[in-house]
Amino acid sequence: MATTEWPAKLTAGWLRRRYLSGALDPEQVIREIIRRAARDKAMNIWIESPADAQIRPYLEALSAMNPQEYPLWGIPFAVKDNIDVKGLPTTAACPEFAYLPDQDAAVVARLVAAGAIPVGKSNLDQFATGLVGVRSPYGETHNALRPEYISGGSSAGSAVAVARGQAVFSLGTDTAGSGRVPAALNGLVGYKPSLGAWPVRGVVPACASLDCVTVFAHNLEDALAVDRAARGFDEADPWSRSVKLQPAGLPAKLLLPEAPPDFYGPHADDYRQAWERAEAAVQALGLPVERVDCTLFSEAASILYDGPWVAERWAGLGEFVTKHREAVLPVTESILSSGAAERHTAAGLFQAMHRLQRYKREAEVLLRDAVLVLPTCGGTWKREQVAVNPVGANSDMGRYTNHCNLLDLSAVALPAGEAAEGLPFGITLFALADSEHLLAGAGAQLLAESGSAEGAADNAADDAVPPGMITLAVCGLHMRGFPLEKQMLEHGARFWQEARTAPCYELVKLQTVPPKPGLLRQAAGGGSVELELWQMPVASLGSFASLIPAPLGLGRVTLADGREVTGFICEGYAAAGAENITAYGGWRYLPVH
Repeated sequence: MATTEWPAKLTAGWLRRRYLSGALDPEQVIREIIRRAARDKAMNIWIESPADAQIRPYLEALSAMNPQEYPLWGIPFAVKDNIDVKGLPTTAACPEFAYLPDQDAAVVARLVAAGAIPVGKSNLDQFATGLVGVRSPYGETHNALRPEYISGGSSAGSAVAVARGQAVFSLGTDTAGSGRVPAALNGLVGYKPSLGAWPVRGVVPACASLDCVTVFAHNLEDALAVDRAARGFDEADPWSRSVKLQPAGLPAKLLLPEAPPDFYGPHADDYRQAWERAEAAVQALGLPVERVDCTLFSEAASILYDGPWVAERWAGLGEFVTKHREAVLPVTESILSSGAAERHTAAGLFQAMHRLQRYKREAEVLLRDAVLVLPTCGGTWKREQVAVNPVGANSDMGRYTNHCNLLDLSAVALPAGEAAEGLPFGITLFALADSEHLLAGAGAQLLAESGSAEGAADNAADDAVPPGMITLAVCGLHMRGFPLEKQMLEHGARFWQEARTAPCYELVKLQTVPPKPGLLRQAAGGGSVELELWQMPVASLGSFASLIPAPLGLGRVTLADGREVTGFICEGYAAAGAENITAYGGWRYLPVH
């Protein structure tokens, strides 16, 4: 094989194209990841670093899996060390707490079953208590871009592992913002599904009623691919619930705060200016924008640590802390122990629950068919500043995140440029628990508008279409491994790369023999559909098109990265009586064709 030119950032699309073309294999990828982890050892990213011996069984298992049938085949990921991976200690960043699980956490098992490779256990704020990334006996996790600044917590190592190219994606957890704050501070996408949509079985609880497993990635498509593999009801998990995945769509309106947000830290003015640019990008999307009073969100957020929910942390960890106080960092012990305060009474708990229920109803009305946009963080801090003010600085980081799980919202943190050189700025989109599809649609539009979509640059880096050839997008029976692939080959076409449509299409299963897919562009709503890009001689296109039966035909298809290509489309009348299969994400993922 030719020498590989490794990008600093690894994405699933980049790897899959090279896997399927034979230009790269997973063993090479793992060797590069191990090298990078050694290079960055001083950044304290890992508790259990990537090592060949622990990864070898996963590499060997790939030989029995067809890479075309497993959407995450050979894709390396990091696991926050409060999530179980069979055979590796789970420490929650407390060595005395460590135990050796005999099975994977449910979400890890699902990702491994989809072909993904867990490469190591990443550092975190101890017991997932913190939003700064410096509360670990394994060392302070450095920011991926500016090591003197905080990385964000508690999922610090998970985010930095992805940002430094040591994983394509990573698992974090999110109770108060831990799946979003590190994304913003390291220039990543952080996807937080609805409560219960992903199982939390095999996760060390922080606040069990609020905990979520989350994903960090360089682009929204990679995050959503993980979501498709991880989502689903788990009857063995008491917190699991069925949250139906709907096709990506656009909200009826976008909500922005009526009052200017507050900003803090040494770059408060830079963050304020970055937010003003982000607001302008939101308004440029062309969707209706409404200014709203965000008081209910800040009041709900105040319940998390000022109210009785901190007692839930003590309920889960109090016995261990009481017996091992010397093993717990002072700041962590102080926060956890506050849950045992006499002020947390049964009556106080119910008063807070009733107050929160009113906020939930207000949020349901406000966010119906809408997406709220806020800064992910209002600033950042140098690590030395957090050492001087550990509680206050940490509290600031949760100002725009703490309300989310209390109000049963879903969220996605998106990169939105820089606040200052080497200091990424991020925004978060919030939707109701049953409206995650609006996050996917609005998020894709915002990333395309801002030019932040990693996938666009990734695709553009491939070889240009040779003279005399045309790019052809196929979404069904003409894809590799399907019956009509031979027509592509007979007309001189060659596979080029995988791609996805923009999030404005529906995929339907036509009532033909055999069944065929139909791709229909929607004026509103729709989703993003996986397809393949082939290169075909222009001279062959006419004879190829003559073989396509109605209601199918060739037209222009818009891709997720903004490109327009020639591809299969379907006439609108065919949607009547056809099965809408957009939620599967592509023809290849249908259980039966």
